Amino acid sequence: MIDHDVLVIGAGLAGMRAALAASESGVDVAVISKVHPVRSHSNAAQGGINAALTDRGDPWEDHAFDTIKGSDYLADQNAVEVMCSEAGREVIAMEHMGVIFSRDDEGRLGTRAFGGQRQARTFFVADFTGQALLHVLYEQVLKVGVRTYEEWFVLSLIVEEGQCRGAIVMEIRTGDIHVIRAKAVILATGGLGRVFEPSTNALICTGDGMALAYREGVSLMDMEMVQYHPTTLKSNGALMSEGARGEGAYLINSDGERFMERYAPNMMELASRDVVSRSEQTEILEGRGVDGCVFLDCRHLGEKVINEKLSQISDLARDFANVDMSKQPVPIRPGMHYQMGGIKTDVDGCTSMRGLYAAGETACVSVHGGNRLGANSLLDTLVFGRRSGEHAANFARGVVERALNDGLIDRENRGIQAMMDRAGEGELFGSIRLDMGRTMNERLAVFRDDEGMRDAVSKLTELRNRFDSVAVTDKGKTFNTNLLFTLELGFMLDCAEAIALSGLERKESRGAHFRTDMPERDDKNWLKHILVSRGADGPIIENTPVIITQWEPQERKY
Repeated sequence: MIDHDVLVIGAGLAGMRAALAASESGVDVAVISKVHPVRSHSNAAQGGINAALTDRGDPWEDHAFDTIKGSDYLADQNAVEVMCSEAGREVIAMEHMGVIFSRDDEGRLGTRAFGGQRQARTFFVADFTGQALLHVLYEQVLKVGVRTYEEWFVLSLIVEEGQCRGAIVMEIRTGDIHVIRAKAVILATGGLGRVFEPSTNALICTGDGMALAYREGVSLMDMEMVQYHPTTLKSNGALMSEGARGEGAYLINSDGERFMERYAPNMMELASRDVVSRSEQTEILEGRGVDGCVFLDCRHLGEKVINEKLSQISDLARDFANVDMSKQPVPIRPGMHYQMGGIKTDVDGCTSMRGLYAAGETACVSVHGGNRLGANSLLDTLVFGRRSGEHAANFARGVVERALNDGLIDRENRGIQAMMDRAGEGELFGSIRLDMGRTMNERLAVFRDDEGMRDAVSKLTELRNRFDSVAVTDKGKTFNTNLLFTLELGFMLDCAEAIALSGLERKESRGAHFRTDMPERDDKNWLKHILVSRGADGPIIENTPVIITQWEPQERKY
């Protein structure tokens, strides 16, 4: 039996920021992660982190408006106000902790332009900002003595009388199952990118936290809002940072034309991501692409800029596309990148279940709405990671009782053993996972329609039936990745179900959810969030209004 006051599940930026804040509040904190903390997917964030600094003539309200407009007016404006007003504090705090941000010629923190924003307010560390932030936060977590359970896998949450009281976990090294009791639990497990195939996301991004909450009846919100990034490598889906366009790169078609002039004449390549992705896909579908792609052209930037500010994506282009960015355009296409929806929370990370919090990409505090602005994701993790950690610590101080342990380990052992006993009866996880990913990428991508989404729902039902007889052929206990990947597939199927059902429910086009059969935004009927939760008889779909404070919806142009 393991006891802590606050248990943080996930060791990316949101999880470690939450752990640091909770620890500084004076409670006993632990972090559990299925990978080593600095292998978390925050490591992959490239372009930067947004913040409006008033001493540079950039009021936070301008950042808030750009965020709300970018969201296609689906973001809750009270949450956006919190994030944008606290952004400068978080960026400066990280700089003081030791993040070596890139600087301008005067020695001040440098900024670059990012999509959907009228001001260059994106602070960055070359094109590996997430990695820089993650390593510094990990140092801080070690410094304050937070206990870290690395390479442990969460199987389920412990819920007693409607309150979350810990988690049942597996130590990957030994296969042993443990109960970790906690007075408050924070889910910070990141995104679900691998529900789609291909994706810019790492293989570990399997929607674990969203599914853990969903299985306990907690609502997921805005799950239909799946962001396709405009610039992913054609060959393997690897991310080519928006920082390239922020430094002045062009998007060109087969005719060498900067085609964004047709779609967003004011912002061009720096229009919002959903607009740019649809523009690219339109070029490809209308025959102005090359072999299913268009091109990212950085040749005019010169080797100095590329080597100093875009070195990581330059290496990616060379290694995976055999392209020298300084001499050749890079073949790119829209690719699944980010989940704007997630576990419904308030601005303090509280979910509908007492004692359960969420932060980062696994949560939906509703600051991204229908389309996330580039470089708002790192900001989201830090602001709401800190706020959830502080609130969870305060909550934990008021909790006296801890969870019981009756039968919890036995229950999990029985479920795992049932999978182990299916040898010879079912197929392996891999073919189901690939069929799921391809189905989602075909039916719930840049363009959608009713027929395609219904086909996805039907296919997912079939895949769920196949999953119920999946076999785990590795019978060992030590680092049994066959078992782990199978368990992850169960989480991914839950997330895919929520995405497809939410997409069918939204009878309009808004942000990343663009229906070719319903191409117009409908504020009269659909200026609201879609909630999906799992009840005793299956998924339950509900709606809740968008919170409007000071920015009334208007036509969205770039």
